[in-house]
Amino acid sequence: MNATPYAHGCAWDIPLVAKPLYALLDEAVERFPNRPYLDFLGRQYTYGDIAAQVAKAACGFQALGVKPGIKVGLYLPNCPQYVVAYNAILKAGGTVVNFSPLYSVDELVHQVEDSETDIMVCLDVAALYATISAVMAKSRLRTLVVASLAEALPRGKALLYRLFKRREQAKVLPDIGHIPFATLLEPEKNLLVHLIDPHVDVALIQYTGGTTGTPKGAMLTHANMSINAQQVAAIDNNSHEKDVMLGALPFFHVFANTVVLNATTVMGAMIAMLPKFELMQALKTIERTSVTILPGVPTMYTALLDHPKINSFNLKSIRVCISGGAPMPVALKERFQNKTGAVVAEGYGLTESSGVVSVNPFTGINKAGSIGLPLPGTNVVIVNRDDRHSLMPAGEAGELCITGPQVMRGYWKNDTATADIMTGGCLHTGDVGYIDADGYAFIIDRIKDMITVGGFKVFPRHLEDVLYKHPAVKEAAVIATPDPYLGERPLAFVVLQASSTGTTDGQNLMTWLKPQIGKHEVPVDIIVRQALPKTMIGKIDKKKLAAETQA
Repeated sequence: MNATPYAHGCAWDIPLVAKPLYALLDEAVERFPNRPYLDFLGRQYTYGDIAAQVAKAACGFQALGVKPGIKVGLYLPNCPQYVVAYNAILKAGGTVVNFSPLYSVDELVHQVEDSETDIMVCLDVAALYATISAVMAKSRLRTLVVASLAEALPRGKALLYRLFKRREQAKVLPDIGHIPFATLLEPEKNLLVHLIDPHVDVALIQYTGGTTGTPKGAMLTHANMSINAQQVAAIDNNSHEKDVMLGALPFFHVFANTVVLNATTVMGAMIAMLPKFELMQALKTIERTSVTILPGVPTMYTALLDHPKINSFNLKSIRVCISGGAPMPVALKERFQNKTGAVVAEGYGLTESSGVVSVNPFTGINKAGSIGLPLPGTNVVIVNRDDRHSLMPAGEAGELCITGPQVMRGYWKNDTATADIMTGGCLHTGDVGYIDADGYAFIIDRIKDMITVGGFKVFPRHLEDVLYKHPAVKEAAVIATPDPYLGERPLAFVVLQASSTGTTDGQNLMTWLKPQIGKHEVPVDIIVRQALPKTMIGKIDKKKLAAETQA
């Protein structure tokens, strides 16, 4: 452990208990069944309310064939049904697979096939339902469990939604492959209890990507996820039962899954849940529910500060903000702290580490530009990039590596990729950084060729592969370009086939590209060039391309 003394609000070696992930909710219900757990657009659910639905839904999922080894997908925005399904699938013995609504049909089909997902939980929102129905037609999916958005809303909002937003409601096919979520909540039968080995059994397959852009499923065990939630909860020595966590980050992302959903459950606090981050709705929710903890990515904090009516909202209830997903500019951190009086604590994590590795202390020394101190039970070391067995002295840069109980079991069906990133239980992050004399870690560069767009990862190779499918494209290269709001955006360069010159331009290519990629992957521009710089062996020289662009 690198920090001396350990500055978090707990000891580094606190007891961390490996347990089934669904046990976090079971234990919370035993302690405070009547405490508010979820606030969804004004409708509140207690811990007991959700636990009762989970018990019924677990039986319902078992009736659909869910048991150990069966994967069930969640293709949902933040909503109460996500929380119910998440815990019920695990209690039934299954494994959860998160699917992002940002992905294209082809990306979702690949993930369905790779993860061997046969059952998917979705929402009856027309845009989402249309996409997942197209995925079902092209993949192994056999069952869609369709939840009703209106049934989760407060009574007044549900009535208005049904009356005035009918076009946004999907017409669900009445066949054996489509099951209303409500039928899972019929009177529960006897649940077949499966013994869980927390260190072995996989709770969540969470997809990430690598330097090649090929999606990989991180196998996160029950121990990985339950312990990471305990670690996050433990470092906040000022948490109490009246805390309110803003749930605007998407639960399908590992950051929110651990920090918002699971850690809040351990704390016994309430989640002020939003289907997605909408600026005005977020401001109103912060004020209405007196949010005390605000997890977010830097673009969220920028958007809040830049809202023209920011001064008309009371944000003084916020005591701590946890920033992750992308580097937090120092000036932005200072602006938000001055505006709200809250502590902004930048942290760091990866999908492969169940979400969180380190964070700045909420009280005490909070170093700007640092990703903070490792969580309890976590070791962060810096190794020589040319020799993985050689540690770097304090203050010297190298590859940031992690050991701890939250480090994944490995990649699903990909032993080669697992061996590349893990040696002896040590996770090699691919990020270059250093640790100062106080044990605080700093990241200064990336080894991985990835672009971070508002906290989401975009892989240039994937975009290049799609561009190469266009018959007019001869060469393609994608690099990162700074963006004042999202942090980074992809910027694409292409060289056209000689026969296409004059008939195809960047705008044509952009129109063609957008339907085939996720919304977060859309380039800021596609620039047509006569030639791209090359290395001595003939590869496209992205470093030179980036330097030319910057100049």
